Amino acid sequence: MSDMIISKTKTKEIVKECNVSGEFYDALDKKVREIIALAEKRALDNGRKTVRPYDL
Repeated sequence: MSDMIISKTKTKEIVKECNVSGEFYDALDKKVREIIALAEKRALDNGRKTVRPYDL
């Protein structure tokens, strides 16, 4: 897989009362990439070249 687009440091800051496994970061990164791909598809399907918040 290419470089992660999520920040491990920022993720750790948000998770207050639990440890974060290494596998969690990979899964989170994969999920974020899926969400972005779906948002991009929605924008393109609607004739736009700009991804907007409501595409999420």
